[in-house]
Amino acid sequence: MSSLQEDLVLEHIRTVVDPELGISIVDLGLIYSVAVNDNDIHIKMTLTSPACPVGAVIQAQVHQTVKKLPWAKEVMVELVWSPRWDPRTMASEDAKMELGIL
Repeated sequence: MSSLQEDLVLEHIRTVVDPELGISIVDLGLIYSVAVNDNDIHIKMTLTSPACPVGAVIQAQVHQTVKKLPWAKEVMVELVWSPRWDPRTMASEDAKMELGIL
């Protein structure tokens, strides 16, 4: 992710918080990629676990948040399970401190 549009999408997604952990899903490392192509946005994300009871809610929140961007046409939020989420390597330093990993 490097384009200005992709960075803007990521900043919008940063407002989505994991309701169980109270930490932004971006800081948790749950967003694997953001691709913008002709104002169509494709996001690959994961959840803290495949059995996450609020997974559909988080996915819908990401979609709704990104759809608010005035230039966004199609928004696709794809759940992926590989690589498996690991907070020790994927979470930000702040999130690791909140999770008690550091």
